[in-house]
Amino acid sequence: MKIKVLISLLLITTIALAQVDNKKGKANMLSKPGATKVFSESIKSRFDINFPIVRTYSYTDSSGKYYMLLTEKYDGIEHKDTIHKTIKAFNFKSTAAGPEKQWEVNDAAEKGAPDYEGETSIWFWTKFCVFQDIDNDGLADPILVYGTSGSNGTDDGRVKILLYYKGKKILIRHKNGTLDDERNTKVDAAFYSLPAAIQNQVTCLMKQITENGLAIFPYGWEKNMKKQKLEFSERD
Repeated sequence: MKIKVLISLLLITTIALAQVDNKKGKANMLSKPGATKVFSESIKSRFDINFPIVRTYSYTDSSGKYYMLLTEKYDGIEHKDTIHKTIKAFNFKSTAAGPEKQWEVNDAAEKGAPDYEGETSIWFWTKFCVFQDIDNDGLADPILVYGTSGSNGTDDGRVKILLYYKGKKILIRHKNGTLDDERNTKVDAAFYSLPAAIQNQVTCLMKQITENGLAIFPYGWEKNMKKQKLEFSERD
């Protein structure tokens, strides 16, 4: 009798946790076989998914089930590191007829110029990507984070934080630099109209990126964002 009660309690707890995860849009990372099962070669061809898939996430909110594919073009190896010059992200909704594309992101490493060596590589920083319902409105608020490296690694690369909110892409762009006056951050005006919970989440991500040694945001960046500034640098 006790065993039956325990099993019942475990089932109730599991269902409750699943409901919470769905409400929050908690993402699960699919295995390669799992991703291949959903995104066959014919589906990848139909949607021009022609770069290697590095991560596939699934998440659920009140509007349905979604998949986020992160892809990076392979451009060889330099100094024992894989090089990517172009990246693409695809967001799909799961339907009875198969995956239905909702939106995508395309970006690339900056090319060189006569007085500029250009960027070495660009890739998704999956450690900081978020696929949850941050503002508790029932809909997930995806956040993609990716960056580049230059001749001094990420010290002179760029960082982009992209939010997808109610059909709009909202960006924070940051340029790293080995010298103080080379660093610059730009914030889309729409960012400051986002719910406070989402703005706070992004601020936390920026702190984590800094703590991980991947960026140095201009001195006083938090105060500047509270003042809703659109651009700030060490030169200000």
